[in-house]
This record gives sequence, C-alpha cells and structure tokens, in this order.
Amino acid sequence: MVPGGVFDRYVISQSQMKLTVDPAKADSAFVYYACISADFTRQVFDNAVAAGVPHINLGILRSLRIPIPSLDVQRGIAAVLGTIDDRIDLFRQTNDTLEAIAHALFKSWFVDFDPVRAKAEGREPEGMDAETAALFPSEFDESELGLIPKGWRAGLLSDFSVLNASKWTSKNHPQSIRYIDLSGVSQNRIDQSTLYIFGEAPSRARHHLRDGDTIIGTVRPGNRAFAYIHEPEATLTGSTGFAVLSPKYKHLSSFVYLAATREEAIARLENLADGGAYPAVRPSVVAETPCIIPCPNTLRRFSELANPLMARVCEGGAHARALADLRDTLLPRLISGKLRMPDVSEFVEEEKA
Repeated sequence: MVPGGVFDRYVISQSQMKLTVDPAKADSAFVYYACISADFTRQVFDNAVAAGVPHINLGILRSLRIPIPSLDVQRGIAAVLGTIDDRIDLFRQTNDTLEAIAHALFKSWFVDFDPVRAKAEGREPEGMDAETAALFPSEFDESELGLIPKGWRAGLLSDFSVLNASKWTSKNHPQSIRYIDLSGVSQNRIDQSTLYIFGEAPSRARHHLRDGDTIIGTVRPGNRAFAYIHEPEATLTGSTGFAVLSPKYKHLSSFVYLAATREEAIARLENLADGGAYPAVRPSVVAETPCIIPCPNTLRRFSELANPLMARVCEGGAHARALADLRDTLLPRLISGKLRMPDVSEFVEEEKA
C-alpha cells in the first residue's frame, strides 16, 4: 500500500498494476489486507495466464473478488490488523537499532581500533571505563591486514568457529524438524520456517542449528540471507545452502556473527561468488573470512557487551514472528467474516500491553 505524504508521484513498472480504492465504497487499508490474504492469492494463481511467464492482467485483476462488509466493519478489521503490524514494525525497528549498536562497537574495537588510536595519541578512549581501556595496547604493528594493535594478529573466522559442525544423517535424525531455507532468511530475520517429518523434508534440510550459531547464505550472498541463532528449537534445521559457523567457545558467538556479517565481509563473498545463474561460494570461503584476533581478555570483554545485545535482537525477532503468525491467523477469518470484531479486540489489547 502506497504510504501517504511521502512522495507527490509514484511510477510503477510494466509488470505491476495499480488499484485505487473508492473511499465511498471501501477502506484502502482493508483492501490491502484483503489483497494479501490467502484466498486472494489463490485467486491470482488460479486465474494466471500460464503461457510463458505466469501472469495476470488488468482484466483478470478486475474479475478477482474480495468480501466487502460495511465501511465501519472494514475500518475495524483494518485497525486490528494495523495494530498488530505496528507492533511488528516497532520490534523490528528496535532490533535494527540494537544490532546497529553491536556492529558499531565491533567496528570501533576491531576494525577502526579507536581505543588503541586514542591511547597512542595520549587520549583516554571515549565512552569506556578505565578497566576496559586498560585491555587495549597503545601501539600498532604491521600485518597482512595493515597496521593492527600490538600483540594482536591477523586471522580467519575459522580461528573462532567450526564450519558445519552438526548435521543430520540417515541414521541420526529426529522424527520431525523445523526447517529454514534461504528464502525465509534476510538480514538476521527468520520470517519463514516449516515443520516437516524428516523423511518428507527437502534433501537440503541437513544442518542442525544450535544456540550461538551464525548462518550465512552461500548462494547469491549479496542477498544477505544470514542470521544469528539464539535459543532455537532442538530440531531447528538449516538448508545446506547455508554455511554454519559454530563458535568454538560460547562467548565468541556475537564476535563470529558480527565479523561474518560486516558489509565488507558480505561484499567479499559477493565478489567471489561464481556460477552464472546461481552465483555461489563454497562454505569454506565463508570460514576463511579475514578478521582480527585480539587478546583473549579484550575479546571476552567485548562478548560481555555484545552477547546481551544480540540476545535482545533475537528475542525481539521472536516476538515479531509470533505477532506475524497471529496476524496471518486472524486475517483470513476477519476478511471472510468467520471471526467478528468483538471476538478479537480484547485479545489484541492484551497483545499490545
């Protein structure tokens, strides 16, 4: 739905169509929710022209049907679903802020070396207590990565993590799994997962994902299909299209994730990907991502700050997914009239609280 008050004009491509709602007949937000409902999507697929690339046209769009209750009911339904979406957006905005803080801290300590530069110039590192500042040297040494703090060294992500450490096999697997594929993951958001009986799961469903793992999509890595795994279901399973980095020690989990998902690290994978229609990198290329190896005490102090941030990001993501599930459950029932407004308003108010 095009937001109001952002731009005066919009241009759409030839592969898109625009529907303008008559406000005397329908509420635009209600029509939006009706158009993303499962019933409407089913109509689109059932009526698509199959020749060449499946598609619909304006004539087909005009023939598709949505329920039209009274305007008051439409507005009430849109308000309920909009309230849930607002809560989802709030969780996601908070998550983005928390993760940006974690990335900024990583960059300051382990890329720009701000505390070391400050001490080398005779200044106290900003925003840092004396005990933490004492963990950083005040000099630099040459390395293959350029100047790095004295006593630190250049290394790889494999120095901190194990690649694809746990896999299900034909003889060792649970009865059912919760499966995530590359299409359901984007920039530390797991938006889609599917429950399968193991024998009926896709053949790529093999990586057993555990607490603290980092997953990085190896196919089209520029799509940023990566995520930090926090307190997962015991049978959470990732596609073999992910490289799974399991920290060698629990406290290294946030360091591994932040090092692996830096813009420079993802750009490196994107540049190394090959394969024509499906450019990809080998999982070992992900594990070979260059990174700095700081002294253990500095690394542990970083983990004390970053791990709680990443845990909060994941907890916020879980709340957002639960609300999305609620919205997706309510949407078809509200749109179809099977569930009426008084039945859900009290429940939604509890969710807001």
